[in-house]
Amino acid sequence: MKQEFTISLFTEDHIGILNQITIILTRRQINIESITASESAVKGVFLLTLVVKTTNEMVQKVARQMEKLVDVLKVFVHSSEHIIYQELALFKVTTKGLMSGNIIDHVVRAHNARILEVSPEYIVLEKTGHKTEINELLAQLEPFGVLQFARSGRVAITKQVKELNSYLKEMDEANRVRPETQQILN
Repeated sequence: MKQEFTISLFTEDHIGILNQITIILTRRQINIESITASESAVKGVFLLTLVVKTTNEMVQKVARQMEKLVDVLKVFVHSSEHIIYQELALFKVTTKGLMSGNIIDHVVRAHNARILEVSPEYIVLEKTGHKTEINELLAQLEPFGVLQFARSGRVAITKQVKELNSYLKEMDEANRVRPETQQILN
């Protein structure tokens, strides 16, 4: 049975790594629901966070295949209950629509959103939350004239602190030892 998984890949910063990862997923006919890239807690190590819907067996196969890539340092696969995650969305809505009555105040408070900018033509709102919360706000704003809508990919951290932190610390320590070893060999 297909379910949602979050794949966290720790990689070196090299050109083409995303292409290699998407090829692995494309071969298995797995669509990427969302993707986010950022620096990690270790200098020089980057984190790619992918959300996919597939079976447990397939996501494990894909993770093992991704770990074989030269630039990939480690891959972790998590279900939604093992991570803490958020998405960010920006909404650009016509000012005329939202300023009639007390609608803007109600929408912002009810959805725990923030007003980022107000102009005579548009209002920009920000909402941080899960996909369902963002979709609910979008549905409520559509009658007022949504001019633009943008959503980030999932940003996630695990609930198990030891798993990622210990591995990253080990990698960091190994990277510090390598230059000394290389100097001795030269």
